[in-house]
Amino acid sequence: MNPGQSANPHAEWPSALDELAVADLRAWLPAQRWFAAKGQAITDVRVTRSSTVFDGDPGLRHLLVTADDEVYQVLVGVRDELTEHLAHSAIGGRNYDATQDHELMSRLLDLFAEGATTGGLAWRAEPGIRLTTGLRARPIGVEQSNSSVVYGDRYILKLYRRPTPGPNRDVDLHRALARAGSAQVAEPVATVALDDTVLGFAQRFLGGAAEGWATATASVRDLLAEEDLHAREVGGDYAGEAARLGAAVAQVHADLAAVLGTEEVGADAVAVEIDQMHGRLDAVLADVPELREHEERLRAAFDAARGLPGMTVQQIHGDLHLGQVLRTTSGWVLIDFEGEPAAPPEDRVRPKSALRDVAGMLRSFDYAALHLLAGEEPDHQRLTRAAEWADRNRAAFCEGYAGVAGDPRAEGALLRAFELDKAVYEVAYEHRNRPDWVAIPLAAIRRVTGGG
Repeated sequence: MNPGQSANPHAEWPSALDELAVADLRAWLPAQRWFAAKGQAITDVRVTRSSTVFDGDPGLRHLLVTADDEVYQVLVGVRDELTEHLAHSAIGGRNYDATQDHELMSRLLDLFAEGATTGGLAWRAEPGIRLTTGLRARPIGVEQSNSSVVYGDRYILKLYRRPTPGPNRDVDLHRALARAGSAQVAEPVATVALDDTVLGFAQRFLGGAAEGWATATASVRDLLAEEDLHAREVGGDYAGEAARLGAAVAQVHADLAAVLGTEEVGADAVAVEIDQMHGRLDAVLADVPELREHEERLRAAFDAARGLPGMTVQQIHGDLHLGQVLRTTSGWVLIDFEGEPAAPPEDRVRPKSALRDVAGMLRSFDYAALHLLAGEEPDHQRLTRAAEWADRNRAAFCEGYAGVAGDPRAEGALLRAFELDKAVYEVAYEHRNRPDWVAIPLAAIRRVTGGG
């Protein structure tokens, strides 16, 4: 026990939280995957809301923490002594990241099952859902923007680390797809909310599912390990899966359109989209000189879509790539309908062209094909074969999509503009975070614009 602390494990909560806010949280937050301002010094940290979820030892406290105007959700566990397996999650003193504590996380299922309200937090199962309790909880350590906990082989709870008031599109779109009877999403089972802010969302856990990125890159590795085979000749040929994935994405778009509707927007709305593309390009050109040689062709490709009389918009996934899909025993499933993480909330909920999702997936196939070669000395044969893999699977995805909905390639100018807009974003991201990977989106821009 630290000097000055009471023998009562809860009497010191206010002073412990004051200390946590000014010192320990400031040191702990930047090291978390989900912290937004990585690499920047925090000038102001405050606990803006605090409530007790569980008393006792261990105890659980729910915090909303403001760090330089960004609000984060932090679940703080408190134990008189941290066990060895929790030492890595220490925040300060007896405080630690409670998402790493299987005992505390397991007890959250009881709150959902009871429909409890604790400290203003409402724990509610979805209508008609009866939850199984007593399941062991285990955290998933691979997520970037949120934290998830799996319960046995039945449920997965996503805790939104940067919760925002108002409608939660991840929950709302899953509910809409569940109403449509979609087989391409996991069933929603529960939420925890504070007033109109959704803090966590639980769904059926898809045991044995494989992430799309992992399966696609395994196929690329199989190809590059062979001496002379083409992508269609390798045992791990991915075109069949790519086609099935295209069909799954098209079905999700069709189900969202059926439940939530579509809208026809005119030429003015298309022009606004194109103007925004030019604006994003302006911002990236200022930071990435390598992009300047492609500027004229990029602008021409954007403007090629400007004359369109209109387009159909609807609710879409909004941040679709191979890391947002799972291959289950029964087919492909889409996850994480939060939208583009960097976009403001009002932009995420705005209806958009379904071609944006298609463009995101086409870019992801390109990444899967070429990321293994990033930073290598150029090898013409390996680059050619990787590009062949990308082309084959991009085409298969579009063909699978066309089997359920219209062929996205029929709207070539708009699809090309969306894909290049995404590639410009990727150039900026890689320039900041992975300079060796900048060549991947630059090569795509060069290819799509006919620059070589």
